Amino acid sequence: MENKRKVSYFYDAELGDFYYGPTHPMKPHRVRMAHDLIVRYDLYKHLQVYTPVPCPFDDMCSFHSREYLEGLKSVDAPKSGDKRADKAQQERLRNDFNLGVADCPVFANIFKYCQAYTGASIGAAVQLNYGQADICINWAGGLHHARKGRASGFCYINDIVLAILELLKYHRRVLYLDIDVHHGDGVEEAFYTTDRVMTVSFHKYDGEFFPGTGDLDEVGAGPGRYYAINVPLSDGMDDESYEGLFVPIMDSIMANYQPDAIVLQSGADSLTGDRLGKFNLTIQGHARCHGHMMRYGLPLLVLGGGGYKIVNVARCWTYETAVLTGQAASMRADMPPNEYYELFKPDHSLFIPKDDAMTNENSRARLDQLRATILENLRHVRPVSGDAAVTPNIPAAAAAAMAKQQQAVARQRWESTPSPSDPSGARGSASGGRWSEDEEGGEAGMDDSADTSN
Repeated sequence: MENKRKVSYFYDAELGDFYYGPTHPMKPHRVRMAHDLIVRYDLYKHLQVYTPVPCPFDDMCSFHSREYLEGLKSVDAPKSGDKRADKAQQERLRNDFNLGVADCPVFANIFKYCQAYTGASIGAAVQLNYGQADICINWAGGLHHARKGRASGFCYINDIVLAILELLKYHRRVLYLDIDVHHGDGVEEAFYTTDRVMTVSFHKYDGEFFPGTGDLDEVGAGPGRYYAINVPLSDGMDDESYEGLFVPIMDSIMANYQPDAIVLQSGADSLTGDRLGKFNLTIQGHARCHGHMMRYGLPLLVLGGGGYKIVNVARCWTYETAVLTGQAASMRADMPPNEYYELFKPDHSLFIPKDDAMTNENSRARLDQLRATILENLRHVRPVSGDAAVTPNIPAAAAAAMAKQQQAVARQRWESTPSPSDPSGARGSASGGRWSEDEEGGEAGMDDSADTSN
């Protein structure tokens, strides 16, 4: 069915050129691959297409500390020529801001990269505020782990928090919904003590999987108590089980909280076959979340997020663009010729089947318990007036404890995960070290051999 709502789409072609390094799973190039499919499927004809304006330094200060931003910006500054001073600066960036570690390497033009994807998210929020669009899409955004004063989990600037702060200028209540396989910890932390933003995250949780947070009992604090909703799941989550939780929980949230705008983080690492995630969702199952939230007819900001088998990420975000523009019924499974056609072999299909060999470790009893507990908590939720100012914050002691826990989980994950360049061995084996804080991005290029197999 044709979507009569105005849909804006933000895309910067240069984003595909940024490069985390040869063994790092994050590949910004996936956004360029998705864009090519969006064009080849003629979806651009149903979009208002915009090139984003880079986010100014001072606008980032709405959430991030100036000290952290200056440290991030200094990465691209010329070296002093004094090896001792340069080494001291690298150590300061690692120790103070988590910059230059394995999960968050530093690379050429890193600040420009952050300005591009963040400018798109804020620009999208501005359009929604002024009624210039009903739905806005920025597949390069959704970097939900970044903190006020440090990088985390492949994320440097939290474009989501900045976009929500923009939306709060015109909207009393904002709902943040995260369907990435990883907990949306950075966004939850930023709004943990306010009731003007409700954060909802469906993710894998076992106490060890990164970031190590997001259990059922994390519900917010102070005025924000019960305004943080976490849905902790186990490996093998499939479409039917996911929808059985998603629909009743989101319907209850919409009825009780009555948000004025929605931000949807669409991490594609919850798809089957992802290199880091262990869920078993199909592309159609993932996209049903978008279709469901569209039914409420509210201003909707749709962002990207995780996703580490990049051919599947491109497939997913292309199909979800079709859903958001009302063109899903016209999407044929066999792909039209495109720049990356050979990467989608052998079947060149837009869709992927679930893994029938994967066990769904989420028992019916556990899912029923999760649903019942969350629905009970939602009885405490009311649609707040929106008069209170919002200062992204979390109690210092809680923030310190979360940071320590997440760093330990990140170290464990990095050491136990096979390297994309050496799947048979421990990560870092090729360079002679397991958790190498000196490891940085390599030469610019694209090494996706692990992503292109089917």
